[in-house]
Amino acid sequence: MLDIMVEFTNCCRSYGLRVSTSEVLDCIRHISLINLLDEQEFHTVLQSNYAKTKREQNRFNSLYNLFFHGRKSVKLENSFTHLAGTFNKIMDIMEKNHDNEPTKKALTEFMRGRPAQFLAQIHRLNIMSVREQKFFKSNMDQLSAKLSVMLAINQMRQKIMELNGTNFDNLNQESIKIVNSHFDKILDKAYTLLTDEPRENNSSIVERKYGIQSDIELNQRPFSSLSVKEVAQVIEVIEMFAKKLKDQASRRFRIKKRGVIDIKKTLRNSGKYQGVPLDIKFKDKPINKSSLIVLCDVSGSVWSSARFMLNVLYALQECFERIRSFIFVAEIVEVTEYFKRLDNNAVSTDSRACFISGVDAVNSAIETILNSSIINKNEHTDYGAVLNSFKKRYLNILNHKTTVIIMGDGRSNYLNPQAHILGEIREKCKRVIWLNPESHNTWDSGDSEIFAYKQHCHEIRTCINLNHLTQFVNELVL
Repeated sequence: MLDIMVEFTNCCRSYGLRVSTSEVLDCIRHISLINLLDEQEFHTVLQSNYAKTKREQNRFNSLYNLFFHGRKSVKLENSFTHLAGTFNKIMDIMEKNHDNEPTKKALTEFMRGRPAQFLAQIHRLNIMSVREQKFFKSNMDQLSAKLSVMLAINQMRQKIMELNGTNFDNLNQESIKIVNSHFDKILDKAYTLLTDEPRENNSSIVERKYGIQSDIELNQRPFSSLSVKEVAQVIEVIEMFAKKLKDQASRRFRIKKRGVIDIKKTLRNSGKYQGVPLDIKFKDKPINKSSLIVLCDVSGSVWSSARFMLNVLYALQECFERIRSFIFVAEIVEVTEYFKRLDNNAVSTDSRACFISGVDAVNSAIETILNSSIINKNEHTDYGAVLNSFKKRYLNILNHKTTVIIMGDGRSNYLNPQAHILGEIREKCKRVIWLNPESHNTWDSGDSEIFAYKQHCHEIRTCINLNHLTQFVNELVL
């Protein structure tokens, strides 16, 4: 049993599950306490030790089914034991012909019932980072790598059929069909692993889906269809909303008689009651301020939504510990300094005038960014390259207090979305929120990759108009 557990652990680690040595030892001890013939108990023990979060359960279940059930086709059925010699001879020939090619070697190991090498190779393909390409962009790196594995599977299948066609082991036609069927089942499983990567279980995601309302009021009108006059009106509404929300946030307080006891104040206060601590004092709880990382797609109509969100967030920057802003199309650029530089010039003794001048400074910064050449807005959007660049340059700025907000439609022009990088970002921060300026019924159309990114978000919502934006910011602040 120990050998089986070690082999299963290797498979889990090869396929992206993080399993420590102590967890393996705990699992072995737990197994000794259950009835091994009860598969439900056995599965529960393994899952509780190996899948540490609910998100990992799908990946664990696929590995469990492959290792403990999928390998039944690898092992001979009782009625076919007389063909064991033929199967072993074919496998020996396959091993001699793989010419030390990693893919073919991993496939032969998989056909022997040892899937760890093949799983490791598939996992590397699934998380492959696309090399930076400036002129002609494509996702052929990953596709060509997967195509080579498909080609190796087909070559293995063809070689087995050729061997059986020569009847090298003096088999009758029925036995040849059995041998071909046996290896077809194994290679079909390998092909399924290559093409169907298990998705993380993200059932706890919060979704806000809105369509475009028929109401023609300003608050319901899509950002992308606003006229110049309506843009100015929306900015005025945002100013009033931000001022009201900032006042609400400043009046917010926590219940004092709750939380951590302040020992010093309690003992000092107990002198009134002859040393008996009748009046318990609690430590003050300051309002928790989170830091924001904002990534905005500035291509096409998406920018019309992103600019208003930046306007609101920077008008409320006192409600957050820190805000860092990035814009992107095919590459990512930080624009935080634009807002800081102009906001520092907005100084006034009158609080109302200071607030208005601060909003004007934000609008000025937005216009400066919009009209500058710091980013090429005519390039094709490439979310995969943007996430890869963010990972290399800015991943270290994330911590458990950081909320990452992405404003974009997720349309990556059929380039590699590299959604696994968003999963790495999720592990480093507090929350990942995706705001999509498109109606929900268009999310799965054309080149949209929003459902690939959805698996790694804590929250995803439609943000088409002012009502959607103000509702989101209200929930974010309060």
